[in-house]
Amino acid sequence: MKQNLRARRMARHHKRLKQTSKLNLVSLMDIFTILVFFLLVNSSDVEVLQSNKSIKLPESVAEKKPDATLVVMLNQTDIVVAGRSLVPVATVLGREENDIKELTEELEYQASRRPLTESEKKKGRAVTIMGDESIPYALLKRIMTTCAAADYRDISLAVTRVAPGTPDAEEGLAWQQ
Repeated sequence: MKQNLRARRMARHHKRLKQTSKLNLVSLMDIFTILVFFLLVNSSDVEVLQSNKSIKLPESVAEKKPDATLVVMLNQTDIVVAGRSLVPVATVLGREENDIKELTEELEYQASRRPLTESEKKKGRAVTIMGDESIPYALLKRIMTTCAAADYRDISLAVTRVAPGTPDAEEGLAWQQ
């Protein structure tokens, strides 16, 4: 039996409604592709030094990002290089000599593991000193003297970056003047 036009149209409509809907992934894939490229481009911009809960770094408005160098950590109790505790701070402060022999030995060991590059021959190996803000200046001076004697003359001090517009940064700038 022949169906009229209205019956055929309704049959097509009901047939279309019975089909399961399909998920359109094209726009979702576009969003994820853009997100992946965004994360790849912006993730290489961040450099973080290894942190230690026992060290509270001083604050600064420094703009230069840290380089990947050997890190000497100083907290209230120990001097730590490459994750190894070398000598207690109290022992170093109790000595008369400026050179810290345990630190010298560790720096020489670290230097023997990697040959000098051309730029390091001119200005010395690079080292970053990550010291608690309350360590005595005499200890910091001894650490720097020991590093320089072991041919680690490119010395950087790790600080916590403060945005230039914050009240802490303004107070620090006024103090420096």
